[in-house]
Amino acid sequence: MNSSPSEKPNTFAPKPFVAQSLSIDNRPDSTAKKTASGNRPPRQVRTGVTSTGARKAGSKSVRSRAREFALQALYQHLVGRNDADSIDIFTRDLAGFSKADTTHYDALMHGCIEQATDLDELILPFLDRPLAEISPIEHSVMWIGTYEFKHCLDIPWRVVINECIELAKEFGGTDGHKYVNGVLNGLASELRSREVQADIANGKVNVVTD
Repeated sequence: MNSSPSEKPNTFAPKPFVAQSLSIDNRPDSTAKKTASGNRPPRQVRTGVTSTGARKAGSKSVRSRAREFALQALYQHLVGRNDADSIDIFTRDLAGFSKADTTHYDALMHGCIEQATDLDELILPFLDRPLAEISPIEHSVMWIGTYEFKHCLDIPWRVVINECIELAKEFGGTDGHKYVNGVLNGLASELRSREVQADIANGKVNVVTD
């Protein structure tokens, strides 16, 4: 049910998923495995990622945190249709917001909402289904990636994709990060073509696809 403009939008909780080894930086699969007894997973090695492959909170940069808060805000916009100002006020009051890059959060949250139609037009050619069938989490993540491709040229395209994969892993469905990866790789070749070609020529690109 959509909330009224006077209500605070609800936050969302991460959905459980099974991690897959899929990232352009070829990180190893860190999916937890059961012990021989089958009762519990083994003690986790401190690698900076959780047993699902998502990064631990302590290993996240201020800009990564900004993306997370922007994702929550964009999710509320897509699901609740709340206005940007109301969502912004609510999001800034969430625990941990002070640890985020507020400038980047502002750019992503307001920029994606203001340019939603343009971003969707860029994304649509790379989808294999109607946009209405894309989950609001993956939709929001693709908005963030597309916006950064267009407007945050100081962020390398490979970093944009990896950051969006992390968001989809932590908050999206089981294989949502794989779908996001495929769409954003296609968009990168279009929106950051020179950068992508330069990395290919220098042997820096090793993209895993299905």
